[in-house]
Amino acid sequence: MATSEGFFDKVYEVARLIPFGRVTSYGAIAKYLGAAGSARMVGWAMNASSAKNVPAHRVVNRIGLLSGKHHFEGTNLMQQLLESEGVAVVENKVQNFDTLFWDPMKEL
Repeated sequence: MATSEGFFDKVYEVARLIPFGRVTSYGAIAKYLGAAGSARMVGWAMNASSAKNVPAHRVVNRIGLLSGKHHFEGTNLMQQLLESEGVAVVENKVQNFDTLFWDPMKEL
């Protein structure tokens, strides 16, 4: 993955596969792409994804926190998008995270 743009495109391809009502983590996407130490770079890709038709709201940190929420318009847009898919969020944390977690290493 020579360029961040190429890496970002691969991140977007994976993120588009996250099913409705499920979540994954930055690290899980990075690991799937063979870049296990690049969770932060996946986060940067999510931050830059607004015009790319990517469900970035479904990507959270490794313990289910909405760590990227301040990159969404409005105060609680990330939470509202998740809740519209039936994902419960309390105090910026996905509830039943282990049950809702979608692992691309297992699913793809």
